[in-house]
Amino acid sequence: MITRVTWGELPACLRDSVERHTGKVMHAEVISTGLNCSAAFKVTTEKNGTLFLKGVRKSDGVGLDGLRNEEAVNQVVAGIGPVVLYRFDVEDWYCLAFDFIEGSHADLSPGSGDLDSVRSALNRMRYLSGNSFWLTDSDIRIPRLSERMWEHLSADGAALLDGESLLHTDTNPHNIMVSSRDGKTYVVDWAMPARGPAWVDAAYTAVRLMECGHEPQSAVEWLAPLEHWKQANPRAVAAFVDAVCRQTSAALGERGAESSNKRFRALLGFPHQVPFPAPRHPPRRA
Repeated sequence: MITRVTWGELPACLRDSVERHTGKVMHAEVISTGLNCSAAFKVTTEKNGTLFLKGVRKSDGVGLDGLRNEEAVNQVVAGIGPVVLYRFDVEDWYCLAFDFIEGSHADLSPGSGDLDSVRSALNRMRYLSGNSFWLTDSDIRIPRLSERMWEHLSADGAALLDGESLLHTDTNPHNIMVSSRDGKTYVVDWAMPARGPAWVDAAYTAVRLMECGHEPQSAVEWLAPLEHWKQANPRAVAAFVDAVCRQTSAALGERGAESSNKRFRALLGFPHQVPFPAPRHPPRRA
C-alpha cells in the first residue's frame, strides 16, 4: 500500500489553492485505502462541506495517468461515480476534489443486503458510452480492452472483445460505495477505464463475489438477471476469460495464478468447456 502524506505535508501553495475554492479546510482526515495516489483526504470545508481530495506528484507517471483518466470520464459517469468539483495543478502536484460519498464499502459476501444494489449499479453502467469523452476537449485516449490484453489474445479474440461501452475494470469492494444518504451504490476510482463489451464489468464483479465467499454457481446465478450478460457472445466471454488467465499466469506463474484463474473459468464452467484457441498473432497496438 502506498504511503500517504498528511494535509500539513502538502505544499503550502497547494493548500492555499484548495482553500481559495473551498473555503477554509476545517479538518483533513487521511484515507488509507487505495493504491494509486499519494494524497487522499476526507476534507471538511467552510464553503463546500465535506469533499474527497486525492492527488499525485506529477513525477508519478502511473498515478498521474490514472487521475487524468478519472477527470476525463467524469461527466460520462455522472450519477454512477462522484462528481469532480475542482482540479488543482500546482507546482509538482495534480489533485482532484470530488463530492464525498458518505457511506460504506459494498459488502459482496453471501447474503449481503448490498448485492441487489450493486447489480443495479452494473445495470446502469451498461449504458455508459466509451466514445462520449471524445466530445470533450480532453487529450486523454481511453484504450480498448483488447489493446490492454493484446499479448494474450489472438486476432479473433481481439475482434470478439471489441465494443464501445465505457468499462471500469476494477470493481473490487473498495471501489463500490453504498451511500448512507440515498442508499444508492456508486462506483468510484475510474483510474483504469477501457472500451469494450458492456458485460465485462459484470464478469469482473462476479469473480469478486467468489473472492468474498460465494460459490461459483451462486456468483453466476447473481449475474443471470443482467441483460447485457445474457446477451454476451459466449465466444467473446471465452476469449476474455482465456486472456485474463494467460495474463495472470504470466504475472504470477501457473501456481500463483491458480486460484484466480479457477474463479474466472467458473464463469464458463471450465474445464468442461473447450478453451479459446491460444493467441498466434497478437494484434498490433493502435
